[in-house]
Formats: sequence, C-alpha cells, structure tokens
Amino acid sequence: MNHSHFTIDVDFLTQTLRDLVRINSTNPSLSQEGAGELEIAAYITRVMGAIGLEAHYQALSDKHANAVGIRRGAGSGRSLMWNAHMDTVGVVGMPAPFSAEIRDGRLYGRGAQDMKGSLAAMLAAAKALQDSGMTLGGDLIVAGVADEEYSSLGSCELVKHYRADAAIVTEPTDLQLALAHRGFILYEVETFGRAAHGSRYKEGIDAILHMGRFLGGLDQLEQELRQRPPHALVGPPSIHASIIQGGSEVSIYPAHCRLELERRTCPGESLDKVSEELQAILNSLAQSDANFRATLKPYMDRPPFEIEPGAAIVQTVEAAATRRLGHAPQRTGASFWTDAAILADAGIPSLLLGPIGSGLHSAEEWVDLQSVVDLAAILAESAIEFCAG
Repeated sequence: MNHSHFTIDVDFLTQTLRDLVRINSTNPSLSQEGAGELEIAAYITRVMGAIGLEAHYQALSDKHANAVGIRRGAGSGRSLMWNAHMDTVGVVGMPAPFSAEIRDGRLYGRGAQDMKGSLAAMLAAAKALQDSGMTLGGDLIVAGVADEEYSSLGSCELVKHYRADAAIVTEPTDLQLALAHRGFILYEVETFGRAAHGSRYKEGIDAILHMGRFLGGLDQLEQELRQRPPHALVGPPSIHASIIQGGSEVSIYPAHCRLELERRTCPGESLDKVSEELQAILNSLAQSDANFRATLKPYMDRPPFEIEPGAAIVQTVEAAATRRLGHAPQRTGASFWTDAAILADAGIPSLLLGPIGSGLHSAEEWVDLQSVVDLAAILAESAIEFCAG
C-alpha cells in the first residue's frame, strides 16, 4: 500500500531542525554548562500544539523535561509511539556547535544527528498526517524525552504515564533497521590494604598491587569474552577498565584502590551472571593470598535490547522503508545503548530507525537532510499502516 496522499513539508522540517540545533540542550550531568531540556521541551511542546497535536509538557526537575504530543485515533487500531531524546553531549572542541549551518545537503551542529534530525522528522511526519486530514485507527504518541545521554530520566518517567502497542526509537542508524543493541553494567571494585611507611615492608599491604592482580584477571576475561560465539546482530560482549584511583603519598603503602569498569552485555546476558564472572576473579585471588581483600558493586545496569524479526512493527516499518527507499533496509544491531531497552522492558515492542550522518559525540556532527525527509515519510506511512491494525 502506498500512502502518497500525505506530503512532508520540507521547509517546515528544515526550519524546525535548524531551530532545534540552535537550542543548547546539553545534558547538565555531562557538562557543567549543560542547559538541560527545559527550553527545547518548551519549543517542541509549542510546535506540537501549533500543528494540532494534544501537547503535554512534562516537567521532571529544574533542568529536565519531556515533551509529548498525542494524535488521537478512532479507537479501532493499534497505538504507536515515536521516541527521540532531546539532550545532547557536550560541545568541547566545537567552534560553532549551535550554528545549524547547511552545506552540501548536510546540516551541522551538536545534536544534528543525535537526535535533533529525528525530532524534526517526527514533528514533520505528525504534521503531514495532520495536513492530510486522515484519521488513524489508533493513537499516535510523539515523545521527546530527557536525559538519555546520562541516566534516561525521560523515558523512565514516560513509560509510567504512556503506553503503546509498539514504538519506533529514531536513534541514528543510517536508515538501517536496528533490531538489537548491547546493554551495559557499571561496576565499582575496591581493594583494601594496610597503610604503612614505605620503609616498613613487613607492615604495609599494597592495595594498588592487589588491584593489579585483579586487572590481570580482567584482561584474561576480556580476551575470553572476545572468543565467545557472537550475537548475530551486536557481536560479542566486552569489558574495559575505565577509571582507577589509589594511594596518598609516594612513601606510603596505599591502603585503598578504587576501580570503575564497564561491561557491555549482549541479549541473553544477565546482571547476576556477569557479576558471578567478576566475583570469581576476586574469589580466586583471595584464596591464593590471605591478605587479599576486595569488594565488587554494580552501580548502574542498563539491559540489552532485542526484538523478534517477525514482530508486527518490524514488518510494517521494513515495508514502509522499502517503498520509500526503493530497497529493503539492512537489518542490523547497534553497538550503543538506547531507550528502546526501557520501552521494551515496559512491554512496548520497539525498533530503531534513524537518519544518516556522522560525528556523534565528536567535534564535527552533521545529518543528511534528505535522509531526515525520508525518515519522516517512513514514520508517517508506518503509522498509517500499523495504527490501522
């Protein structure tokens, strides 16, 4: 079915995207100068209202807010959510992070691809449906969410208030269909020694050297993880040591050492199983040395994500993308984590589809404008098809 009786307003899309990039929505948890989402959420809420959606500004804190628009359906079909985060990473090293300059079909600026192009596409797709005058069978929810780049306050709060039969998370995928991504667990490992003057070797216990033993075991585990049968879409799991601190003076045996590490998880892996593998290293070291003391504590766990390839939303979006692009989109997995895992955990089957671009989290970020237009058309057609069911 080809729903050619809607039209994407390219001028509206382009201007909206330029406006969004010009708004500083740097996450305050990542940068001291971070503005948060209050201004951008207010802007998106106004646009949602102006194009005829039922618009809701959802305040979360003094720096964070969601913007949610609803297009009510006839009540005869399935509901669909489009989801994109409004926050960005920092702008260090960017000469003109909010310029929204357009050159050679590309729009430049922080968040252009991650994910303000997607936000503009969602708004343009909703406008196209409104302008067409057609009524969908089910409700369409358009969600701009906060804080995905840090702790996902926005989507965690969103799922408490809004439900849908499926969701399209418009993270940048270069117009490929991402059906899985890895999760992550952050751990704190501490080793404990005994402080003593450097001359008192019989009394001192070196907590840093003990952490070195653990790092040796971690290195072996990392190499073993790489050899495990990879997940078909996201590859093998991985682990890396991130931050290490210890010691007080050069002539003092260090009594304490602290390590933070990140373990990237694949679909099917659990917090308990991953923690057991790390604890086994510590247990082995303690058995071989009565003076070895250490603790392991996970302090953030974000689950991996996967959707069945035969799910209705996958079939719908794949068909719509094939018609728009003239070829079937590649099915892939994302190496990064997204809010799709939160939506899926809340019982909302989700997939990822977003625009083409480059420079995520780097000094030059851009999004391909034609791909944003294509994304808007795919979103609109997918809503018509899915919400009719």
